Amino acid sequence: MSWFEEALYVRTCGYRQGFLVEREVARLKTEFQEMAIFESPFFGRVLALDGIVQTTERDEFVYHEMMAHVPLLAHGGARDVLIIGGGDGGVLREVLRHPVERATLVEIDGGVVDFCRRHMPGLSAGAFDDPRTELLIVDGIRYVAETTRRFDLIIIDSTDPVGPGEGLFTDAFYADCKTHLNPGGLIVTQSGVPFFQPDELRTTVRRLRPLFADVACYLIAVPTYVGGLMALGWGSDDPALRGVGEEVLAERQRAAGIATRYYAPAVHRAAFRLPPFVAELLA
Repeated sequence: MSWFEEALYVRTCGYRQGFLVEREVARLKTEFQEMAIFESPFFGRVLALDGIVQTTERDEFVYHEMMAHVPLLAHGGARDVLIIGGGDGGVLREVLRHPVERATLVEIDGGVVDFCRRHMPGLSAGAFDDPRTELLIVDGIRYVAETTRRFDLIIIDSTDPVGPGEGLFTDAFYADCKTHLNPGGLIVTQSGVPFFQPDELRTTVRRLRPLFADVACYLIAVPTYVGGLMALGWGSDDPALRGVGEEVLAERQRAAGIATRYYAPAVHRAAFRLPPFVAELLA
């Protein structure tokens, strides 16, 4: 056995985490990044991109459920969903548990899709074969700049703002996303771990605020995303979406027949209650 050490915060914070590796399952370098999947005794298979952990079989449900069910159940009527990134298929899997008509996944690196479908098939659980899925292997930045389509929900399931994910945090990209939202639509973004990455959340909120009447974030606890709570950014022109009550959320979840392991209406509501140090980043 050996150790995988994730060094995401070594330079900025002098901190790293390690995983005991039973065996390396696969490794592949594409024109965009280096991908690796290894077996961990506790977390099962772990996906790392450029040496940074993206997801594990043990705790992936937290991120994927909250990325999808919070906006979809708040909206209550989304039919056309766009996912930028998310080539592992986890968010797509959860989106398709709702009565959506189409889910378009735009991924710049087709190697991620093939790699995860082959070596971590449980992440997508057949979602790429669903007839409602439209998979486009193109640059998400270019896609939202050129498409004429509109969506009820846009989910930005990106890596951190380095490498292929860097352009998914810009003013121009968010502005293009806004132009392709239907009235009453909303956008949700991966916005980093506020304890270690305060600038990521601060910058995301600053760039969304001129575009949307209601800008916020909600917090989730993913064990392998080190540094405590992770933030997901939120933007909509309808402030009422963030205030949907537990009873309504529960009824929508029951109607869709969705069983969850992390998401719950009470968790949904509580996720928007921010500790002061996070709230200050949004001020």
